[in-house]
Amino acid sequence: MLGKKRVYRELEKTIGYRFRDQVLLDMAMTHRSYRFENSGETYDNQRLEFLGDAVLGFLAAETLYRNNPSKEEGYLTSARSQVTSGRAFARLAGEIGVGAHLKLGRGELKSGGRERDSNLADAFESILGACFLDGGVSAARKVFARLIEPLLDREDEQRWTDNPKGALQERCQRKYKASPIYRVVAEDGPGHDRRFTVEVTLGDDVRGVGKGRSKQDAEVKAATDALMGKRIG
Repeated sequence: MLGKKRVYRELEKTIGYRFRDQVLLDMAMTHRSYRFENSGETYDNQRLEFLGDAVLGFLAAETLYRNNPSKEEGYLTSARSQVTSGRAFARLAGEIGVGAHLKLGRGELKSGGRERDSNLADAFESILGACFLDGGVSAARKVFARLIEPLLDREDEQRWTDNPKGALQERCQRKYKASPIYRVVAEDGPGHDRRFTVEVTLGDDVRGVGKGRSKQDAEVKAATDALMGKRIG
């Protein structure tokens, strides 16, 4: 029985929390594919993922609010969105070895389910949901402080690696109380292989230039150029 044998001892050590009810942690590690393939299995981690998502959002908002007394709502909202993204959780879950503990169906296992970002992110959120049910907010907060809070202390360049347009928007709002404007200044190439050149401006000044196969790609590169060139504060 799970209640008598601590099959997740190493995972508990890694996250820094010892469960009173081992069934909750087992539930967090059970992918729906495993339940579907095992008729005697009565649960998977989907409901815990739902709860964990809410717990994580709350704890991230609370921590950002307390640690950044001078920051405005736009910065706090953007920072919370970045640190609670599925990609961030998948990366973190992979680093702490969550994949090795997942209970997966045979098909999911053969197709690389232990390394799949969606599975890792869902399992990580489920762990926080399980912690909340097992030990309340204090338990979830303990795990959050150990694993996630360090992510909130990264420099802006690191935090916004995956979202340069968001980073540029936040910086412009914070320093200039204005939003950057993107405009296509050139289109080249045949219809099936177009190339777009985009400038990003603030006021009358060009702050960055980017080229790409789509307008969106060119805008992202223009934002990156503005950030890397330190032309925005």
